[in-house]
Amino acid sequence: MGSENGDDGLRRRGCSCTKDDFLPEESFKSMGNYFKALKETPSRFIDRVMTRSVDSAEIHDMKARSGNEMKKTLTWWDLMWFGVGAVIGSGIFVLTGQEARDKSGPAVVLSFVVSGVSAMLSVFCYTEFAVEIPVAGGSFAYLRVELGDFMAFIAAGNIILEYVVGGAAVARSWTSYFATLLNHKPDDFRIIAHSLGKDYSHLDPIAVGVCAIICILAVIGTKGSSVFNYIASMIHMVVIAFVIVAGLTRADLKNYSDFAPFGVRGVFKSASVLFFAYIGFDAVSTMAEETKNPGRDIPIGLVGSMIVTTVCYCLMAVTLCLMQPYGQIDPNAPFSVAFSAVGWDWAKYIVAFGALKGMTTVLLVGAIGQARYMTHIARAHMMPPWLAHVNAKTGTPINATVVMLAATALIAFFTKLEILADLLSVSTLFIFMFVAVALLVRRYYVTGETSSRDRNKFLMFLGLILASSIATAVYWAMERDGWIVYAVTVAVWFLSTVGMKFLVPQARAPKLWGVPLVPWLPSASIAVNIFLLGSIDEKSFVRFGIWTGVLLVYYFLFGLHATYDTAKATLKEKSTLKNAEEGSVAADKSGRAALDH
Repeated sequence: MGSENGDDGLRRRGCSCTKDDFLPEESFKSMGNYFKALKETPSRFIDRVMTRSVDSAEIHDMKARSGNEMKKTLTWWDLMWFGVGAVIGSGIFVLTGQEARDKSGPAVVLSFVVSGVSAMLSVFCYTEFAVEIPVAGGSFAYLRVELGDFMAFIAAGNIILEYVVGGAAVARSWTSYFATLLNHKPDDFRIIAHSLGKDYSHLDPIAVGVCAIICILAVIGTKGSSVFNYIASMIHMVVIAFVIVAGLTRADLKNYSDFAPFGVRGVFKSASVLFFAYIGFDAVSTMAEETKNPGRDIPIGLVGSMIVTTVCYCLMAVTLCLMQPYGQIDPNAPFSVAFSAVGWDWAKYIVAFGALKGMTTVLLVGAIGQARYMTHIARAHMMPPWLAHVNAKTGTPINATVVMLAATALIAFFTKLEILADLLSVSTLFIFMFVAVALLVRRYYVTGETSSRDRNKFLMFLGLILASSIATAVYWAMERDGWIVYAVTVAVWFLSTVGMKFLVPQARAPKLWGVPLVPWLPSASIAVNIFLLGSIDEKSFVRFGIWTGVLLVYYFLFGLHATYDTAKATLKEKSTLKNAEEGSVAADKSGRAALDH
């Protein structure tokens, strides 16, 4: 709605590529307008920081900007298998070996439990939002409603990074297991470019080809993708059952004699990276717009898939470390090599086949989810509205799907898995923490209803929860011994949560499904996600900071002005419509009065 021909043009032209498809807002009509907008940046920024969206705008107004409706074809059964298909892939088949060998040993199972608990807390938060605001935007839409445009944009940029980097990591892992299936080394299928840095010199054309195939599947239709995902996930679960049962028959309890060789710190360092193994469930929340009964289907689908996933991960981690001493685990294809080590060389082909199936579904569900995120971000005009278009025939966002998978293929072509996994964990934990904060805001603060006294108490307790969680994570990252600091920071977190529970009244109750034990579960999600951030290496934060800097440059040059113009144009349109309706009512009354006389 940013201009007279912005959204109308989107509906009319569909997939054309004119300037108005990318920058239709008033600020970009001429260089004069643009320079004027730049001068107004401070006031516009304050407006965007202070303005929050509302549920109805996300559910109705934003959806209309895509031109066509997404088709409601999904049930809880589809969502549960989408969740399983989205999550179980590269994390369990690749990262388990890396973390068990180098950071946590057999205690890697505890790392999966820690990261699984954190993921489940986030699942609860996502589920309430997805039921209340069933749109394609996922966490972007939730943050727009509760924390405002600016925080939603920062999250949006990191959501895009999460999906592009995550998809690239899985695509490169696909090549590794494909090589194992053909009895080759992964680098046999890669091009070595010696002129590039060592982390970017192993070029992967197979990963690019896989991304292209996934793109075709994703644009055909969501229901068709669901059927493919269901079949592939069932095959994958059969392979996982084989790995667990067959692997445990070759178990040696001596391999568990040194259970935690790297100590508690090693367990949490692994947990921060293994959190990567749980991401993907947020993609299911983006399918709420295509779900037949969100209030019933989303809770069952999301929570059910996370329970299945966590149980599978823990059993597979135990199996791997019982089959081989942790120091001998292969970091690239741990399960395949483990079976070879116990004399079952043939089994590695079954494992590799199952891993390929799993990674294929992860890529497919990720492609569906990331396109829907991008679609809703473009509906808000934070990205070019051309990306918001939904194809009338397929009911899918083709433009967004192609663009996102092209970016994924480009990253996968160059970048090694280790670089991708650490960077991804920072971005993901950051977003999940913000969603938990947004849920507390949703429950405890409603504009125009919450008193200033209750608002100030809520903000104080929320600030203490964040500060104590950050202090705990920083002290942990400093690798200092002693428990006194932890006792203080955990006590502050606990008392702050107690204060919020008993001293601040909840301003809103969920309509259909709500997170239990509020504020405890969201507060715990904040603390755990921030704590895991404290276990990630410094280089990953540097990369994360660089990416956030790039986002801010884009925001202040383009995104801020596009969203500001769109918001003002929408407000003007609603005001005009209201005046027209009032004028119509007045004219109708006058007409009836004249007839009465």
